[in-house]
Amino acid sequence: MGERPARRRYNSPMPAAAPAPVPALRLREVRIDTDAENVAYLARGCTACRVDALRAAQKVAVRVAGASTDAPPMLAVLNVVDDPSIIGADELGLSEQAFAMLGVPAGTPMAVGPAPRPASLDGVRRKLQGEPLDLDAMRAIARDIAARRYARSEIAAFLVACGRDDLEREEVLALTRAMLETGERLDWHEPLVADKHCIGGIPGNRTTMIVVPIVAAHGMLIPKTSSRAITSPAGTADTMQVLAEVELSPARMREVVLRERGCIAWGGTARLAPLDDLLISVERPLALDSPGLMVASILSKKLAAGSTRLLLDIPVGPSAKVRTLAEAQRLRKTFEYVGRALGLHVEVTVTDGSQPVGRGIGPVLEARDVMAVLENRPEAPQDLRAKSLRLAGRILEFDPDVRGGDGEPLARDILESGRAAAKMAAIVDAQGRRAHPPGPGRLVAEIAAPRDGRVTGFDHLRLARAARHAGAPASPGAGLDLLVRLGDAVRAGQPLYRLHAETPGEFDLARDWCEADTGIAIA
Repeated sequence: MGERPARRRYNSPMPAAAPAPVPALRLREVRIDTDAENVAYLARGCTACRVDALRAAQKVAVRVAGASTDAPPMLAVLNVVDDPSIIGADELGLSEQAFAMLGVPAGTPMAVGPAPRPASLDGVRRKLQGEPLDLDAMRAIARDIAARRYARSEIAAFLVACGRDDLEREEVLALTRAMLETGERLDWHEPLVADKHCIGGIPGNRTTMIVVPIVAAHGMLIPKTSSRAITSPAGTADTMQVLAEVELSPARMREVVLRERGCIAWGGTARLAPLDDLLISVERPLALDSPGLMVASILSKKLAAGSTRLLLDIPVGPSAKVRTLAEAQRLRKTFEYVGRALGLHVEVTVTDGSQPVGRGIGPVLEARDVMAVLENRPEAPQDLRAKSLRLAGRILEFDPDVRGGDGEPLARDILESGRAAAKMAAIVDAQGRRAHPPGPGRLVAEIAAPRDGRVTGFDHLRLARAARHAGAPASPGAGLDLLVRLGDAVRAGQPLYRLHAETPGEFDLARDWCEADTGIAIA
């Protein structure tokens, strides 16, 4: 007989010795705005831990000293500080956002350790390799990003992975659902809750701020939540902020909407699909805006806001986000598929995106155009007025009491009677009117035509970047004021648009950019 195999022992392991107590660090707020990223600051000579060992992991786990380890810690990107006036050797600093998120007072004893790697990063790696992600993987990624467990570089990797080959239709549905689950969802207890959205990419085009008061004046519920600008010089929320407060809590937003039947607010502070705002904060500097991410971003916000019917504007043009009708139809089918799967009726309208809508590009200049239309001023941009009436008319026809074809005449009557302007004033007052709204940037330059000819095209991306170089939307008065339209005859030296900026550095950068290439084609 051979030797008997050694028996495997299943004895319980001996209890490990209790780890030596780790000295606690005093919490300190470091007044640095790090946007959507939690940042921790430790002195190089930290008394409680070896900073070099923690630095290798890039992120640290932060918790109140002595707190239960059952609760997940806060994860933060580690920055090492050499200046003792910023962080002492016995202190832990947290950026403004991280300090507020932690919610404990300065001086609280804190423990710091290496951060565990989020398991959901395996999904990001698989997506980078071209694999489709299911709902569980999208949910895990969404939860970890919303809980600030990802560094900005890791969020960027996820966005690039999603945008490289774009997402399959089922992935878009999964991401939309996952984003929706990261925040609150409003219920207005009404069968018809209207909404309107444009996919963007066309400078100006501030139709929403005209459509909402028209529809609300008719009595339909239209709680409009908007994102900040991603690649444009102004989003609807940026432009509305020129006139009124847009950062409304869910309770405040509900109060405004129930009183006025509508609002124009930023979705971020209302905690509606907050993951979307974290993704946008990374998309913005990278100028990322892929179709799949766009669909998930828009529809998660609409569903979170309690919308039941959405009118979606897809502009098509040579330099728009969507260049051809075939692309627009593919995008329409994705919007309709995801909306239908999640209980939202989506109606798509394809519009002309060959040139900017209105004259202003930038928050203040766009708000000026909006108010000119609402107040029926003779100088109001007629293209902005006409498009707004068409869109408002389509939404009014969601009302079963409005027959098909009657929506636009009804919208025109509401606008021309002054009811839309009165409703806009009431919404502005309810949200919180700006006592001293900003004006156009004080530094002005006229950008001239380089030759005689006729205006044959607009480069939307170049014009948008010109306005952003000038400071928009962070500087609300910055932007461009257009003086020509498609087909206009121009002479060499004739102004094509006025550039506005607030600071000399941004003014010089934008002027040089515009003079190198005006962004307007002259044949």
